[in-house]
Amino acid sequence: MVNQTVKTLDAMDVVDKNHQMRNICERILELSKKHGATSAEVGVSQDAGLSIQVRDADVETVEFNQDSSFGITVFFDQSKGSATTTDTSDEAIEAAVAAACNIARYTSPDPYAGLADAALMAKDIHDLQLDHPTTKTVDDLIHLAKDCEAAGLAYDSSIRQSDGASVSSHRFIRVYANSHGFVGDSVSTRHSLSCMMIAEDAKGMQRDFWYTISRDFDKLQSAAAVGRKAAEKVVGRLGGRAVDTCKVPVLFAPDTARGLLGHFFGAIRGAALYRRSSFLVDTLGQPIFPKGIVIDERPHEIGGLSSASFDNEGVATFARNIVEDGILQGYILGSYSARKLGMTTTANAGGLHNTYINDTGHSFEDLLKMMGTGLLVTEVMGQGVNLVSGDYSRGASGFWVENGEIQHPVQEITIAGNLRDMFANVAAVGNDKDHRSSIVTGSILVEGMTLAGS
Repeated sequence: MVNQTVKTLDAMDVVDKNHQMRNICERILELSKKHGATSAEVGVSQDAGLSIQVRDADVETVEFNQDSSFGITVFFDQSKGSATTTDTSDEAIEAAVAAACNIARYTSPDPYAGLADAALMAKDIHDLQLDHPTTKTVDDLIHLAKDCEAAGLAYDSSIRQSDGASVSSHRFIRVYANSHGFVGDSVSTRHSLSCMMIAEDAKGMQRDFWYTISRDFDKLQSAAAVGRKAAEKVVGRLGGRAVDTCKVPVLFAPDTARGLLGHFFGAIRGAALYRRSSFLVDTLGQPIFPKGIVIDERPHEIGGLSSASFDNEGVATFARNIVEDGILQGYILGSYSARKLGMTTTANAGGLHNTYINDTGHSFEDLLKMMGTGLLVTEVMGQGVNLVSGDYSRGASGFWVENGEIQHPVQEITIAGNLRDMFANVAAVGNDKDHRSSIVTGSILVEGMTLAGS
């Protein structure tokens, strides 16, 4: 085996790369100006890391990668042109800038186009402690993946085989600059370990997985815990059956509750709003969730998976309540969508930064008891979500619950409702928060959904 430290980017590499990338950004901005652009921006990224896949105790892949990309946007007044390149040679950069400028010259002016306002540029770049390179060797990571898989296979006799265990470790450098004079950079790491198991009984085979992710390798769950959790989940799915069509409360486990909040965020994004293709158009200041519900954004969270001092336009990020006491307080806007709507950017060019929904003080067991009889959803499938109307209809699997107790696994069913009603009918949010995503939530109990079964 290769007994070397995982080659991402060491400390000296980061300093050198940052310096090189800043110089390239400045050069691109100067070239854009020489070509006649009235303003310009450039984003540069570099990703270096390693991914390993193990199956049946054999190493399937060991993949090292080091990728760079440059995104260049120029404005001739309010006409916009963009180009990208992965080549850092003088000739390639000159060609990319020239291509962006040529596009802009033939593009119709857009009154809403342009850089974000200069006054909104980030002035303080916070140390958010996002950079935690590992000293693990390639052999260490291979053994970790093998141990993860072995723990899953040893969990229960119904586990027939592994669908693989994966481990990855990556380090990222990002630099953004624009002709306002703003230059900002960040260095971050992301490590993960995952495992997928296959179990079988007389009714057939099931597949399920588990994963752990962190900026800091030492904060990952143990390999044994990940493997056992994947096996526990798939064994729990065995013997699943359909249930009768009915209208019942539905408890979304954290994994699926996160998707529910994702639909909410999709409906309040600027592009959906100015195109009037969202069921939440013109709902600012209106109740969307029940009283007491707070959804907030925390861009400066230490070590957060989506923490950032500035967004993709250089705008300073800030903490805010998106929903307060159930009432929608703000949309998700970059500068373009904000101008289209006659508003100010919310520093979300490129997406949200660490969003949380408050819990209502209930444990997962409390929520089962509150539900009484209903469905615990652990997986949803299909694309049956219409953000224009809010109609929601998705395949689902999980567990049937009676008298607050899990009875048996459920599969081959559909859950349906309307997102506006679903949000309004949130009865409780659990304190079983899942921190493996930038959307952090516990289980969410929704009253009165239609379950289509046998």
